[in-house]
Amino acid sequence: MTENFTDGMLLRIFIGETDLLDGVPLFDKVLELVSKTGLMGATVLRGIESVGQKRETHTAKILRLSENLPVVVEVIDEPSKIENLIKAIDEIFEKAGCGGLVTTEKVAMKRYKDTSG
Repeated sequence: MTENFTDGMLLRIFIGETDLLDGVPLFDKVLELVSKTGLMGATVLRGIESVGQKRETHTAKILRLSENLPVVVEVIDEPSKIENLIKAIDEIFEKAGCGGLVTTEKVAMKRYKDTSG
């Protein structure tokens, strides 16, 4: 392994931007979980085009098709912390009743701490 890198896990959650739980976007619910559980952090990425389970194209190119664009939430941390987060994500999907996809992969990670102040 590269010097000073540790074993980590990358979690990706693929959902639609209009997927909600209790009126709150699902990606916001995931960010709340990440914040509460003390994980390193998360990034929400908005896609410009997708084809999902229903084989419908969602694209930012055409106004009428720009609804429910894809959103990917990425979280990287220690494998045990990601495993615990996945259990909570399962509950969110069950309550929301929406579709989605969750993937994981092993990564080598090196964290740089903010020392600016």
